[in-house]
Amino acid sequence: MRRLLAGSAGLALALLATAAIAQSAPAAAGPIAAAPGALSVENTPIGDLLADAGAKAVLEKDLPALVAYPGLDQIKGMTLRAISVYPEAQLDDTKMASIQKDLDAAKK
Repeated sequence: MRRLLAGSAGLALALLATAAIAQSAPAAAGPIAAAPGALSVENTPIGDLLADAGAKAVLEKDLPALVAYPGLDQIKGMTLRAISVYPEAQLDDTKMASIQKDLDAAKK
């Protein structure tokens, strides 16, 4: 009986801890929309962004560390969204939305 009570108490604590973590974690934002026909932080590979003069200027301004990154050739096939999961990319949704806004403006 004691084991059952101890096990139940442990399970309850684990559930409470999981609920607390879930509440404190930031909610994942949805995809960042691009203007029609514009390059996208969600879907356009980094190599394609760098190949476009306007997009490259945006990246040089908004994300200079990416342009200077020594392993850039290795990530050119990835999108900004894909590399945003790595902390060293320093790309949160706010930064990505700002980059997308600048990409949209560069196409006008």
